Amino acid sequence: MGSGAAEPDAFCTVEAVVGEITRLHRSLPPRPPPEDVEAADALARAADREERARLDAVDALRRAPAVPEELFYVAQDMHRALAAFRCRDQKRDAARLLDLNALHNLFDDLITRASHSVPSSSSSSNRAAPPRIASNGGASTSSSSYSSAGPVAAVSDRSSFATNGGGFGAVGTGMGRVSMDDSYVNKAKAAVWDGGVVTASSHAPRGAVAAAHSLPVPMDTSYGDGTEKLSLIKLASMIEVAAKKGAKELNLQAKLLAQIEWIPDSIGKLTGLVTLDISENRLVSLPETIGKLFSLARLDLHANRIAQLPDSVGDLRSLIYLNLRGNQLTALPSSIGRLVNLQELDVGANRIVSLPDSIGSLTRLKKLLVETNDLDELPYTIGQCVSLVELNAGYNHLKALPEAVGKLESLEILAVRYNNIRSLPTTMATLTNLKELDASFNELESIPENFCFATSLVKLNVGNNFADMQSLPRSIGNFELLEELDISNNQIKVLPDSFRTLKRLRVLRAEENPLQVPPREIALKGAQAAVQYMEEYATKKATKPQPVKGRNTWAQFCFFSGPNKRKHDRIEDTDT
Repeated sequence: MGSGAAEPDAFCTVEAVVGEITRLHRSLPPRPPPEDVEAADALARAADREERARLDAVDALRRAPAVPEELFYVAQDMHRALAAFRCRDQKRDAARLLDLNALHNLFDDLITRASHSVPSSSSSSNRAAPPRIASNGGASTSSSSYSSAGPVAAVSDRSSFATNGGGFGAVGTGMGRVSMDDSYVNKAKAAVWDGGVVTASSHAPRGAVAAAHSLPVPMDTSYGDGTEKLSLIKLASMIEVAAKKGAKELNLQAKLLAQIEWIPDSIGKLTGLVTLDISENRLVSLPETIGKLFSLARLDLHANRIAQLPDSVGDLRSLIYLNLRGNQLTALPSSIGRLVNLQELDVGANRIVSLPDSIGSLTRLKKLLVETNDLDELPYTIGQCVSLVELNAGYNHLKALPEAVGKLESLEILAVRYNNIRSLPTTMATLTNLKELDASFNELESIPENFCFATSLVKLNVGNNFADMQSLPRSIGNFELLEELDISNNQIKVLPDSFRTLKRLRVLRAEENPLQVPPREIALKGAQAAVQYMEEYATKKATKPQPVKGRNTWAQFCFFSGPNKRKHDRIEDTDT
């Protein structure tokens, strides 16, 4: 028979029944730790909420007039069925764990009932006592041993089953009552995120486990450094354990199974967390409870499928670094303006069509990366980000930069390549700390003359503006610190005379221009060859003698004036 089948002889004597109860209890898998049960319960409720949200979204769909009703209803029903399946799939592990915990609770109650039914030693002092049952932990007594005190069924409490894997523990006697002693048993978390805690062995002596738990244990406050892919229930359990131990770091980068699309609400319990990395997974949303991580300084969510951020993200007042690159965001919540300590924000490679005006409240922001989105413009409030050092807005649909960009006096790097910008704002002349400007692949027709007041410039790329750009500013020589200049693929024919003062220029890309001054072959020789040519060219222009025009005398002027000329002409006619 199988391990769960009842043997006929198991019900013939008290000893046999006690043995059968012991066998059944030992056949149970280990009791799940309390934090796992708590996590499973929270997970099941969260899965139900997620299912309701998905169903509400399906119900909110409206049929277009061109779509047949039956076709629309079929698509809706398929969405509902898929939502229900995903919910069941996400709850599967949690439901099994909750069922197992419920079964342990039931067996505990049944064993308690059994302990009251066993005859006490006082009622039959001469009768052989029933066997003393050892726990799975490896007690040395056999099933034929007898207790001198009489027939006693010793029952361990529910926490002992978690350690011993089920079974009765011989822990006390007396008057048919059960002594529930759990002082020596404690289920420790045995997993990759254990953080250095001593794990109780099912084969260790009772005293050894107690001694292990009495020793001071070093605590590791970082979690998720293993290589095992986590299911939703394991993730929830990890969060519970991390919360109880006051974790400072949680690394879940590429650690979640592909079917996991959301994080349990219990993430909000990690109020002491400083660093959270959930990047390179397949999450589609974040719980509102993410806003309870008041100590969080770094949050990395890059390379997921998140389409919308909860408003509660604005409650992360300690946040310094936020990486949302490579998701499916179409907008940022206005609450992001409450992240007053934020210094770096990366929302590149999303589908964002506009930035909220509240971004101007990020006065400590030093690095803003919004490239590869669908932006048509930058908000005027960008000028209030006075600490901004780097702004990358390339690969968008910008037609212009706001005049307020001139207020970014700390700006050192500005990249707006691959847009539709026709002109740069004249206010950029005030960017006295600007070191790099990349405005390539736009529709620039010229560079403002006063931009040459930004004399800290080291790299300038205005290449690939094609037929639009035909000249450089006359004062380009003011960029005395310039080291790299890209003007390739434009329509520039002549470099300004001041080009000769660019003594630090070491890289010049001028190919695919109809250059005449300097000749193309000179420009291809390198930056300093072009600088040297322009210096010689300017010198020749300055020393070239000018043609002297002859001056008419006063008599000639008077003679050839209007009336005299006519008189002279008449005299000539008379002579002829």
